[in-house]
Amino acid sequence: MFPTDTTTDVRDRGATVALLPVGSHEQHGPHLPLATDTLVACAIARAVADAHPVLVLPPVTISCSHEHGAWPGTVSISAPTLHAVVRDVAESLRRSGVPNLVVVNAHGGNYVLSNVVQESEGMALFPSSADWTAARAAAGVETSNHADMHAGELETSILLHAHPELVRPGFEGADHLADDRRHLLTLGMAAYTGSGVVGRPSLASARKGELVVAALVEAFGGYLALF
Repeated sequence: MFPTDTTTDVRDRGATVALLPVGSHEQHGPHLPLATDTLVACAIARAVADAHPVLVLPPVTISCSHEHGAWPGTVSISAPTLHAVVRDVAESLRRSGVPNLVVVNAHGGNYVLSNVVQESEGMALFPSSADWTAARAAAGVETSNHADMHAGELETSILLHAHPELVRPGFEGADHLADDRRHLLTLGMAAYTGSGVVGRPSLASARKGELVVAALVEAFGGYLALF
């Protein structure tokens, strides 16, 4: 999760684009760790860096997870705090010679990141909803972004690929669907799931996770071309 580059490594690479993985520290049901979103963001960022000349930063590990506050272990910061952290990171990078920042976000509740990018120059948010949809299709993931939104087929597959030792037993029987979540932001996740799962982790596999990450790496080329 943490880069081991020296300052000389960074200078010699000469990257003009940095990746900032943003995850969360929130419940992911009984079978995935609280750090799931951070692990997913880091796995994507590392795979992108293996294929493209970019600088990978340490992750932001706590973000806006207020809708998961009913479960023990969940910790959040406010949207203005996350906004300020990302803006400060981008400004610091510019001073050290890296003018562009791509925020690699793996938590759907970080809505404020769209505003940061909207207000900034030389910044992008990745992956988009369309990127996730295309990656699901390329990997043969059976569920949709909406139906499988938390601790389901997608996230469990990525962790089975990147960190199989962290996936607890029981995910094969943890499916729970709640497609009508129109009051999620008002009521929180606890109004729609008792376990914390919304999706179908029973369909997960390491191969699907591998293919999802590979599809996202390919999609990143379009973002790099923006800069």
